[in-house]
Amino acid sequence: MKILLAAAEVNPFAKTGGLADVTEALPIEWDNLGHEAIVVMPKHKIINTNMHKFQRTDMSLEIKMGFSIEKCGVWQGKFPNSNAKVYLIEHDDYFHRDGIYGDPHEYFDNDRRFIFFSRSVFELAKELKFKPDILHAHDYHTAFCMPFLSSIYRKEEFFKKTAGVFTIHNLAYQGKYNPYRAMDFSSFGMKEFYPNSWFEHDGLVNSLKIGILFADKVTTVSPNYAQEIRMPYYSESLQDVLNEKGADLIGVLNGVFYEEWSPEKDEFIYNNYTPDKLEIKKQNKYEFLKGEGLREDDDFDIPLFGMVTRLTEQKGIDILKEKLEFYIENKKIRFAIIGSGEQQYMDYFQYLKWKYPKQAFVNIGYDNIHAHRIIACSDFLMVPSRFEPCGLTQMYALKYATIPLVRETGGLADTVEEYLPETQKGTGFVFQNYDKDDLFYAVDRSLSLYKDKRHWDKIRANATKKDFSSERSAKEYLQVFGWALEKVAMIKK
Repeated sequence: MKILLAAAEVNPFAKTGGLADVTEALPIEWDNLGHEAIVVMPKHKIINTNMHKFQRTDMSLEIKMGFSIEKCGVWQGKFPNSNAKVYLIEHDDYFHRDGIYGDPHEYFDNDRRFIFFSRSVFELAKELKFKPDILHAHDYHTAFCMPFLSSIYRKEEFFKKTAGVFTIHNLAYQGKYNPYRAMDFSSFGMKEFYPNSWFEHDGLVNSLKIGILFADKVTTVSPNYAQEIRMPYYSESLQDVLNEKGADLIGVLNGVFYEEWSPEKDEFIYNNYTPDKLEIKKQNKYEFLKGEGLREDDDFDIPLFGMVTRLTEQKGIDILKEKLEFYIENKKIRFAIIGSGEQQYMDYFQYLKWKYPKQAFVNIGYDNIHAHRIIACSDFLMVPSRFEPCGLTQMYALKYATIPLVRETGGLADTVEEYLPETQKGTGFVFQNYDKDDLFYAVDRSLSLYKDKRHWDKIRANATKKDFSSERSAKEYLQVFGWALEKVAMIKK
């Protein structure tokens, strides 16, 4: 099968979150399984083309934007230790900027930038003579690939049999644009924009809605999230659109690329370890704490709770704030976090760092090495999200014998089971209600178990046995791709 994956961010080249991890893992796994996969992404300013050995090609693509034609260059490279190729769309006016989506706020012309990118995907495929069986687009940034395919390019012989699969990583980010601009840039024109049309939602062009309705199959990043978003509370006002897809909306649980996220191989942690050598994990914790300024006479065995997250309300920061300082002040826990986001939350964690320098360790921003170390060094990983499409950090944590404490929502519910001392089954601690009391009752349960060596050893053994590999996820996508191709074949009849 020939698969073209289009995404705004792909690890290790440009990353802001879990989307980049998934768009790295899937093409590598498909390549390992014998399929031909290529990745197309913008050539962002932050991509180090020398380090990643990208080469400028002599290709110059002509991209239709409304009534005008714009040109772009193309760079070619591949993933480290893989044959899967990666192509960068070069347009300095659009992509040679700080950040990927905007820094700190979204760029005003993201409509133009991502519509241009979505159309360039097709022109690149033709230039490469790469006739894809599947065009796999991710999130609202590439949502316009779906109407371009079904309404324009499928009329060409080259894309006649190509099926479009659209993956939603987070329904909250929808790409809402001024219709006069977006409909012009896309060449569909205002004639296609009217109340309740596929392009209109609440008076705006809604990219996510467009991707959902025009795709042959739509996937979300966990089975539970695929069910949740059909209900008003989780749907971000798109429940009617999502329910309209019926059986064409499918949940495929994200997978972990264990070549990168495994304590046996992780090049970023202080000491590698295996499930039967968890005393070495404790040494990682000690090294981390020493690096944060603790001395030999400090108590190193206070439980360490870690977070690797965006600092937004979605991630549960508001309910965490209610009692976190009490637990830190009374030395019930130590707390380590890396992330960035809303100023009020960044200020709060900086305050904790200032007031409790030996109890609270805060890194504002994102640093991949530090993220790996927090997950490896912590005893517990907190993911108290209000909603969570999938989440990868809790799956990373399980592999590292770092016990997740999560809210029962989305992919968190699919991947973490409450540990029951009476049966000694389960891999973490789960709370249901989105409030501080439920959250910290789970914290209290975790602290009680931490003190009991028999159960502490058992829950960590349970955790390390879980397998959420990206190979499993890649195989599930191949099944969805097969269904999408069948649908296109039936339409052609």
